[in-house]
Amino acid sequence: MGISSRSKVSTIFSLVALTSIVTGLLMTGVMLGSVTHAQAASVSSTPMHINCSLGSTACTEVHESDEVFGHYVGHDEPSTLFYSNVPGSGNQMRYALSLPKDPAPSPLVQGKSFNFQLQVAFWFGMAICDTQSYPELLSTCTPDSDKNIVDPAISPNHPGTAFMEMQFYPPGWAPWPLGTSCDATKWCAALNIDSLGVNPVTGQNNNSTCANTVGLETVNFAFITKNGKSQAPANPVQSTAATFTPNPTQDLFMNSGDKLAVTMHDTANGLFIGINDQSSGQSGSMTASAANGFGQVKFDPNGTTCQNIPYNFHPMYSTSSEKTRVPWAAHSYNIAFADETGHFDYCNGSSPITAGGVCPTTNTEGIKGDQESSDSDDSFCFPASYSTLVQVSGCQGTNTGFDGVPYQPLWPDGNASTF
Repeated sequence: MGISSRSKVSTIFSLVALTSIVTGLLMTGVMLGSVTHAQAASVSSTPMHINCSLGSTACTEVHESDEVFGHYVGHDEPSTLFYSNVPGSGNQMRYALSLPKDPAPSPLVQGKSFNFQLQVAFWFGMAICDTQSYPELLSTCTPDSDKNIVDPAISPNHPGTAFMEMQFYPPGWAPWPLGTSCDATKWCAALNIDSLGVNPVTGQNNNSTCANTVGLETVNFAFITKNGKSQAPANPVQSTAATFTPNPTQDLFMNSGDKLAVTMHDTANGLFIGINDQSSGQSGSMTASAANGFGQVKFDPNGTTCQNIPYNFHPMYSTSSEKTRVPWAAHSYNIAFADETGHFDYCNGSSPITAGGVCPTTNTEGIKGDQESSDSDDSFCFPASYSTLVQVSGCQGTNTGFDGVPYQPLWPDGNASTF
């Protein structure tokens, strides 16, 4: 086991889709509480994808992101790694966990924090085969095999690699698809698979039409559902607002404090992830299969279109060692657990906040007793009125000042000694 870290910033979607959806939803007041499936129906067919170039909690950070995106994308992300040379350790596992609890939403108590302020998500990760992803040099990838191990110091001919993050999202604040809460009081989860359309040997990127449509780093995304079927296309070429809008009748929602058993293993149709909520008796799952709308983004640097290739995503390796790598990712590792921290900071003041915008310069950032003028890292902000439950205004952009709530001795139970 080892410790590593990587970075990312807040969830930001395709600006064109984002603008139209925010305008439509804010005008009807839909986003002021939990977004219901019926309320989202009018925009469910609107194309939407996660834009990793602007930064996203749903995106794996790219090594040398400034070269790929033209600017740095990052934040703190402490990770726990699992190393083993036992066959199967790189593609099948079972985790037992209890979902964190929050303090009472009202009255707000100084000296305590909520989980959405400490992390926008936490996740379990795994390297995945994707023959249309970096380094774009081989047309095959043998699933669940250490034949895919290639020392980059010896050869660049590594099979195409993606990275899977099984993400859990805390309740109580700004709702999806703009925020990262599914519900006022319940947790939700989603299967994310990130790929990169770059060939480092030839220096080619995927064609500009596709890059402008879905980006160079692309994300397959699907909420964990109670019947195991995706609620909308998971692949970035065909994904819509419905892909990113929680459906409480279909998706698995979980209570704070619930004890979970999370299982991951390969199947003929792709990686299977199952969540058994041992407290509520409910369960949910998702398989990274073509049948669930998962797919590759065709790497076609000389083309003029953006094409989805229906695809069953399988684990890449048999074992999990220092050699089982994701060559394009900043963290590079295989089996891991990580906390998406280093985001939340308050936006205090009377100047109005535009949902998804910046903290006005006339407002201040920081906790009570340690406030200062807002600055450039106070981005992706929401007013208290936008929250599903906890009435606080704040920002989820990357906290480059290292002075937000995650860097303070603030915990849900108020015990500062655990800092």
